Amino acid sequence: MSSLIFILVFVVAAYLIGSISFGVVMSKVFGLPDPHSYGSGNPGATNVLRSGKKLAAALTLFGDAAKGWLPVWLALHMGLALMWVDAIAAAVFLGHLYPCLHGFKGGKGVATAFGILLAFSAPAALCVFATWIVVFAIWRISSLAAIVAGVSSVLYAGLILGWDAQVLAYTAIAVVLIWRHKANIQRLVKGEEPAFGKAK
Repeated sequence: MSSLIFILVFVVAAYLIGSISFGVVMSKVFGLPDPHSYGSGNPGATNVLRSGKKLAAALTLFGDAAKGWLPVWLALHMGLALMWVDAIAAAVFLGHLYPCLHGFKGGKGVATAFGILLAFSAPAALCVFATWIVVFAIWRISSLAAIVAGVSSVLYAGLILGWDAQVLAYTAIAVVLIWRHKANIQRLVKGEEPAFGKAK
């Protein structure tokens, strides 16, 4: 019973960690407008960068990725059963998407999903990062880079980790991430998704 209580507390803690929106926090620290109020309205690093404050955007990116990495890394190194590691990964990801600390208005989960994958497999995460960089460098569309990276992350994870329950859990996260980009996908299909630096 005590071990189950510990797991439940860990899952709740992971959700609360995920609920810390670093885009909102860094905007307050640097005296910037709430990221929900401009650009895409997404409290992620790309939108914070639209404020013109590169350091705030970089710290948002780092914070959102780190909060995904930390609980999963701890769970793995504590030797928790895979099903509980997956539950903790899901909790921190859902915390980012629906943060109780910020009115349940979260981001799309790209950096946090990356942090989760980094905890599962650094080589897979580096492959995803390289994919994002290449796609963004060619088309300059952050959402397209995120979608392609999200799809490819499942392939990288499967090839490196093997096609087991761990990868199935990460696949669920990737599917939700892509679903959060559904409006972007619709604009991409219509050719209406602007490149970075242009108004949305």
